[in-house]
Amino acid sequence: MIAALVACVAISVPSRGAAQSASAAGPLVYRVPVSGTIELGLAPFVERSIAEAEAAGARAVVLEIETPGGRIDAAQRIVNAIGAAKIPVYAFVNRRAFSAGAMIALAADEVYMIPGAVIGAATPVTGEGEKAPEKIVSAMRSEMRALAEARGLDPRIAEAMVDEEIEIPGVVEAGKLLTLTTEEAVRVGYAREVAGWDALLAALELEGAEVYRAETNWAESVVRFVTHPVVAPLLLSLGLLGLIVEIKTPAFGLAGLAGIASLALFFGSHMILGLAGWEEVILLVAGLALLGVEIFVVPGFGIFGVAGTLAVLASLYLSLVGNMATGFDLSQAALILSTAIALVLVGAWTIIRLLPRNERFRRSGIMLGDSLSRETGYLSAPVRPDLVGHEGVALTDLRPAGTAQIGDERVDVVADGSWIERGTPIRVVRSDGYRHVVQPVG
Repeated sequence: MIAALVACVAISVPSRGAAQSASAAGPLVYRVPVSGTIELGLAPFVERSIAEAEAAGARAVVLEIETPGGRIDAAQRIVNAIGAAKIPVYAFVNRRAFSAGAMIALAADEVYMIPGAVIGAATPVTGEGEKAPEKIVSAMRSEMRALAEARGLDPRIAEAMVDEEIEIPGVVEAGKLLTLTTEEAVRVGYAREVAGWDALLAALELEGAEVYRAETNWAESVVRFVTHPVVAPLLLSLGLLGLIVEIKTPAFGLAGLAGIASLALFFGSHMILGLAGWEEVILLVAGLALLGVEIFVVPGFGIFGVAGTLAVLASLYLSLVGNMATGFDLSQAALILSTAIALVLVGAWTIIRLLPRNERFRRSGIMLGDSLSRETGYLSAPVRPDLVGHEGVALTDLRPAGTAQIGDERVDVVADGSWIERGTPIRVVRSDGYRHVVQPVG
């Protein structure tokens, strides 16, 4: 959890040196890129950039938008940051503001678009590309309507970007989802046209202003990396496998530390992004506690094991979805979790099957072999391959194990095949480790 807290601090503290050096040159404008897919890792970056611009005394923040859309919950966080800003925030649509990008643009104080740009097509979709259920569509429609009303714009146009059933004469007919070009957006009052960045500064009466281009810091890069759909299942797998190895070894060590660190990094990064909360962490701890009771207290696999497994899986799944998760978000979370489970099963099988045979682990004392050195333990019985071929006499009935006199020694032996009666001459035919196998002579 320490790494997550450090990342949280680094995200929330403005980069004062860069802001002060920029503001010293005169009026300051923050240029914040909102590009690519809108995902939860982008929200802390925009929040920090706006807070940093305020601390630096910037005249305005310009969100340069070029996005096909993305997560609604991520867009909501950015919208909230724009609404709470103490300085003007403008949207500069540099080609495309689809879906969640349209929501972010409408939240700004003003929307500026270059010629040939587009904005709209904001209906939520599932992972299969189908329209999301009405509950999600209704919530998105209400969000867009509220943003338009706050700016004094026609709310029906914003709703038509979400719901193709809305008809607006002269703008869009029923059955078609609304997407506005620059010319159309200007005509309905949703945007102003500018030729480019310099023309935008002129429109804002900020010609000659110092422009500071915001960039992601190391902590935001780490958070976006560890929450990536490819990296997240690996973290989960390492965390669970570390705990499995720790259960199989006699003392708490490196595997346990690696497992706890991986789970802490997973949950810490998802808590920063607002996906996971303390509820998910508590559910995970409760699930692990139930599994511990099943393993160490109650024999077999019963109600505690089932409840613990379900609690752990539920906590992991809930930490991967947001408040307004679409079908795509839910299917992606299921894919991440199922991939992690598959990796854990393969890794656990490999560990249980191969770890006891690893000579390095035997020498280190982590796993026990057939024998231990004087420094690390004892021999359960001496290995005596030199006895093979020697003859003696059975001192007890061998049924099949017993004792025999071989030379001057009393040796524990095992009969090969039928039982051997006391006093029968025997010969050692095989030495399997500490087992000395004998047969009757003659």
